[in-house]
Amino acid sequence: MDKKYEWIKSNRKTIAIQVKQEGKVVVRSPYFVSKKQIEQFLEEKRAWIHAQQERFKSVQENRREITGDMRLGGIRAAKKMIPERVRFYADIMGVTYGRISIREQKTRWGSCSSKGNLNFNWKLVLMPEGALDYVVVHELAHRKEMNHSKAFWKIVEEVLPDYRERKKLLRQGEKLYQ
Repeated sequence: MDKKYEWIKSNRKTIAIQVKQEGKVVVRSPYFVSKKQIEQFLEEKRAWIHAQQERFKSVQENRREITGDMRLGGIRAAKKMIPERVRFYADIMGVTYGRISIREQKTRWGSCSSKGNLNFNWKLVLMPEGALDYVVVHELAHRKEMNHSKAFWKIVEEVLPDYRERKKLLRQGEKLYQ
């Protein structure tokens, strides 16, 4: 492991290590922990740190660049496809909704406001098949439950019994385009 790391002392009780996407190591510790203890802890966790750095490196290498044409085509496709899927699943679920917006959020695939307005990330059209429907159903389920309670997940599961697999597809796809 590279000897460079960021060390943050605070009122915590334990030592924790975080590996950032760019491979940087951040160590958090209680105030009383010495530099020698930190370096010993880092040495003990060296294999785990290296594995995390390699995983992030692999993700970065496999990421796909979104070109201008790809963005325009994707937005155009999303504006057609997403409202169709929303209408389809809203009918099945017996829910209403307000406005549908297509955006390019950095960290969200979709959201549902308390007024029933739906926002979706256009990049959903780039995701593996099944991921788009998962996000649509997830957001429409919020029209019945504005939380992530057991009741919410039951609604999602009634419509998409395989929602867990679809959620995994979304996670796999997001590594490529986020």
